[in-house]
Amino acid sequence: MCCLFINDLDAGAGRLGGTTQYTVNNQMVNATLMNIADNPTNVQLPGMYNKQENPRVPIIVTGNDFSTLYAPLIRDGRMEKFYWAPTREDRIGVCTGIFRTDNVPNEDIVKLVDTFPGQSIDFFGALRARVYDDEVRKWVGDIGVDKVGKKLVNSLEGPPTFEQPKMNLDTLMEYGNMLVKEQENVKRVQLADKYLSEAALGDANADAMNTGAFYQ
Repeated sequence: MCCLFINDLDAGAGRLGGTTQYTVNNQMVNATLMNIADNPTNVQLPGMYNKQENPRVPIIVTGNDFSTLYAPLIRDGRMEKFYWAPTREDRIGVCTGIFRTDNVPNEDIVKLVDTFPGQSIDFFGALRARVYDDEVRKWVGDIGVDKVGKKLVNSLEGPPTFEQPKMNLDTLMEYGNMLVKEQENVKRVQLADKYLSEAALGDANADAMNTGAFYQ
């Protein structure tokens, strides 16, 4: 038995706002998937007209926002939709795999997950990557930016080596709080843009300004 797995279908076949072009390729993907869903035992290649039915092949797709897909493709009967929200145990299990090579104790992983309960799984992967990124930044700062090229390209000393950074609960908490602050800054900028667009000189009073009822 086999299956067709499509990862992040909405990123390729979906429409993300008015700036996304809807090309012939998008139409062919949607039409092909709809045809397979409607006739799963009669899938033909171009130029083939076989009367013999073929075995059904399940199609599994993943995505972040299926509302961007062609609506008839995701209607009931063509697609069974499942929303996966990881439980606390799921998050602990995934984080255990993320930090396995770093020898982080299980009790520290549990505390880390419980400290950031509203964060996605990617948050913890980014947290770990940030620790390693800082080690690279320290290396660049030590040798100087102007010497990075000589160290990396055709170096007689060979490629640079790094010691595995030691990760403990305090370090992970520190980097986790840094990521949370970055998220808050992004939200703050978005809220500021929204506020400015709806302020006294923004779009909220456009009608009053056009009719002369708004006194400047």
